[in-house]
Amino acid sequence: MLTVVGNLKGGTGKSTVAFNLAVWLAHDKAGVRAFDLDPQCTLVDVNEVRVEDGYEPTFEVSTDLSELEGMAKDKKRKQHIIVDMSASNMFAMEKAISLADRILIPVQPSQADIWSTQRFLKIVNNNIKDKTTEVIGFLNRADTHVGVRESGEAEEALKMMQGIKALGIRLHQRTAYRRSFSEGLAVFELDPMGKASKEMKTLATMLD
Repeated sequence: MLTVVGNLKGGTGKSTVAFNLAVWLAHDKAGVRAFDLDPQCTLVDVNEVRVEDGYEPTFEVSTDLSELEGMAKDKKRKQHIIVDMSASNMFAMEKAISLADRILIPVQPSQADIWSTQRFLKIVNNNIKDKTTEVIGFLNRADTHVGVRESGEAEEALKMMQGIKALGIRLHQRTAYRRSFSEGLAVFELDPMGKASKEMKTLATMLD
């Protein structure tokens, strides 16, 4: 399975989600190969911290688009692939979308993010080669306070969009994500029983 984590708008938590999913998949016997096609190379950086601190399991992160193309064409490949990308490299973004089996779109609870997601879906539709490609969206960095309306409104807007399946789950704005990321750990490794861990495990399990 080749999963691309992307959106047009920056700050949606793409790299955090990609890293946590890569660690989750690294535990699978098939293993995982990650690709960082964002010029900021955040996924490369966090993985370097993980390797330097000796955390297991390890996985490799490549920035080579041609390597991604080669792996995508390998019909015998069993290894999972996670791709982190951004609009800063539009050529790589469009190429990754064309190779994807699944496109995972984190959406923040704001009107600007809803507009950005709608524009991103147009790019997705213009570049997917296989109509069986899954396009999945979920709310990321949602508000933890029940009285805040934006998260619910954004989720309803996501459900009404054409060409995307809303998962109906939320990852919330929690300190645990920032802390674990800075230490090169998945959130479920840092605090296995925490709220952030439980919601990330729910997302990962739904994508299995």
